Amino acid sequence: MARGKEIVPVQEESSLAKVAAREASRLVTLVTPWITGVFAYGLAVALHYILYSPDTIAGWSSFTTICVLVLTGITYGQSHARGTWGKVHTTLSTFLAGMWTVAVVISGPGHPVLWRLGVVGGITMALSWNIRTVIRLKGWDQPGTFSDPLSFLFDRTKGDAGFSGAKMTTVEQGEAKIKARLDLPAGEKVAEDAQKKAGYLESAMHLPPGTMSVTTNRDDAAAADVTLSDPRVMEKPIHWPGPSRPGGSAADPLQPGIWQDLEKVLYLVTGHHLQIMGMTGSAKSFGGAWSLLGELITRDGTRHAEETGESADAVVVLGIDITKGEQTFGPLRPALHRLETTEEGAKKLIDDLESILKKRTDWLSERDYLKWAPGCGLSYIVLWIEEAADVFDVIDMDKFNRLMKALRSGGGTVVYSLQRGDSTQVPTLTKGQAGYMCFGVANSHDASWGLSEAMEAAGAQPELWENRSPGMAYLGAPTIPRERIALPMRAYDWGATDEERNRAMRAHAADWPASARTPDPITATICSPAASVDGQEAAGDDEDVKNVSSEYLNTDDPDPDVQGGIDDEIDDLPDGEPPLEFAPPAQSMTAEERGAALMKRLQELWDDGARDFSSGDLKPLWETTDMSRSWVQKTLKRLVQAGIMGGYDDEAQRYLMPERPEA
Repeated sequence: MARGKEIVPVQEESSLAKVAAREASRLVTLVTPWITGVFAYGLAVALHYILYSPDTIAGWSSFTTICVLVLTGITYGQSHARGTWGKVHTTLSTFLAGMWTVAVVISGPGHPVLWRLGVVGGITMALSWNIRTVIRLKGWDQPGTFSDPLSFLFDRTKGDAGFSGAKMTTVEQGEAKIKARLDLPAGEKVAEDAQKKAGYLESAMHLPPGTMSVTTNRDDAAAADVTLSDPRVMEKPIHWPGPSRPGGSAADPLQPGIWQDLEKVLYLVTGHHLQIMGMTGSAKSFGGAWSLLGELITRDGTRHAEETGESADAVVVLGIDITKGEQTFGPLRPALHRLETTEEGAKKLIDDLESILKKRTDWLSERDYLKWAPGCGLSYIVLWIEEAADVFDVIDMDKFNRLMKALRSGGGTVVYSLQRGDSTQVPTLTKGQAGYMCFGVANSHDASWGLSEAMEAAGAQPELWENRSPGMAYLGAPTIPRERIALPMRAYDWGATDEERNRAMRAHAADWPASARTPDPITATICSPAASVDGQEAAGDDEDVKNVSSEYLNTDDPDPDVQGGIDDEIDDLPDGEPPLEFAPPAQSMTAEERGAALMKRLQELWDDGARDFSSGDLKPLWETTDMSRSWVQKTLKRLVQAGIMGGYDDEAQRYLMPERPEA
C-alpha cells in the first residue's frame, strides 16, 4: 500500500514561544538590581584604587560628588515612572548608590562601616526594586498573573481591544496550543462579543491572524473558552499517513487530517449527513473526499468483530458524479460498491436506496434497535455525491430529502460536495440535516453558505484562504467538540503532484476493494453491477420515456374467454377499426412551448392574487404535459437569476413574485 510519512511542519518561532519570550525578558528585571549592585560595588573599589591619593583625594571626592548629582538629575528628568513614588524611588536609588561610591573612593572598601552599609543597603535596594516589579505585574500570589505569560500579555493589551475589566487565565498548556478561560465583565459583555472581536484581540497582543478560537462557556455566560495555536504550522501540506483503524467499524472515528494545534482530527461520520463546500482549487476533492473515503473503504468491520464478538458490519460506499465522471471517483472505483455517472443512473440509485430503507428499518426494529449500531447485522451505507448542485437539478428532491431522513437512523450517511451551497443550489431542508466541512471560499458571503451559525459565531473565516491554501478547512458536525468547530484543520494530501496523488489513491483502493467488504443481504441487492445504469446501458433520455405508461391498454379485456397457448398462431387482425382503445398521449411540447406554458401559469397565479407560490402550484403542468418536475424547478431557478421573479424564501419554501412575471 502506498503510504507517505506524516510530516508536520514546525515553525522556528511560534506565537506561543513569543509570549514566553516576552515573559522571560520580564523575569530578567528581577535579577537586574542584584547584578547592578555587584557591579556598583566593584566600580567603587576600582575608583578608590585609581583616584585615591592623600594629596588629591579632596579634589577627586568633590568631582565624583558632582558626577553623582548630575546623574541624579538626569535620572529624575528621564524617569518613565508614571507615579510620584516611582520617580522618587528611581532618583533616590541613583543618589544613594552614588554617594556610597564617593564614600568608598575616600575611605576604601575595607572601612568597617562602609562595607557593612554597602551589603545591607545593597540588599535593601535590590529588594525594593523587586517589590516594585512584582507590584507592577499585579499580583505575584494570584494564579494566572506573573506565572501565566498569556494572562500577563492579555492584561497589558486588553484595553487596546476594548476588553478592559476582562481577565484571561491559562487552563491547560501543551506543546502546540494553550487553552484558556476568558472572564468577561458581568452584565457588560458575553462570549459572542469576544468571538466577534477575536481579530482585535490578536492585533492588540501582536499574534498571527487566526491564532485565537473563542467558544461559549457552557457553564458561565460571563465567560468564554479560548484556544490559542499557531496558524503558521499549517502552511505546508501534510501527507496521508495511511488508514487510522483498518478493519474497524463505521462507528470508529475517522482521521482525515490535523487540527491547527497539531492534534489529529477525530471525526465520527455516523448519525448525520455532511456538506462539503469550497471553491475550485481548494482541495475539497482530494483533501475532503479522498481523505474521508480513504478511511471509509478500510472499514470492513473485521477488527470490530474480533474485539467484540459481534458481526462484521462493513461500510458500503456508493458514488454519484454526473458532471466530472471519473475525475474524482476514477482512482477509487475498485473500492466503490457502485458508481453512477449519468442522470439516469443517479435517479435509479436514489430509487434503489429508497426501496430498501423500510427493509433495513424493519430489520433493526425486529432486533430492538432504535437506530443503526455496530454489530446490528447491517452494513453502513455512505452515499457520496460530487458536484451535488448538478445532481439536485435532475433528481426528485422531495424523494431525496425523505431518503436523508430515513437513512440517518437506518444506517447511512449522505455526503454531498459542491462549490457554493446557497439556497438556489441546496434546499434548506437538505442543509438542515447536514454538518459542514468548508474549504477556502472567495468571500465572506460565500462562507455563510458553507458554515453553520455556530461556526460563524465562533469566528470561522474560510474566505482568508480562498484557494491559496489547498486542504485548509473547518469541520463542524454533531460529533465534533464545540471548541473545535472554528479551529482550522488541514486535510491530508496524497502527493506533491496530481500524478502522485492519483497513483497513491489507485494503490490504496486496490488494497481495499469493495469485494472485500461484503454487504448485508438487503443492501447487496442494490450493489450488484446489474443495478448500475452505465452510460451505454441507460434506458434513454428522460424526455423519451416519460409518458410510456400512456401507451398501455386502458380498457377491459374485450373477450376474456379467448386464451392463447404458447404454440398458437397469431392471426392478423381483420381490416377495419382495431378493437382496442388506447389512452391519448400527454401533450408533447417543444422547449419554447414549455417555457410559454410555464409563464402562462405564473401569470395566471399572479392575476388570481398570488404573490408567492410553491412548486406544488405548478402540478397541472407536469400532469397534463410532458414537462418534468425537475425541468420546472430548474427553469424557475433561471427565472430568479434573470430577475423575472423575486427570489426564493428558504424558510417558507415558496417562490416570490413581487411583480407580474413577463418573459
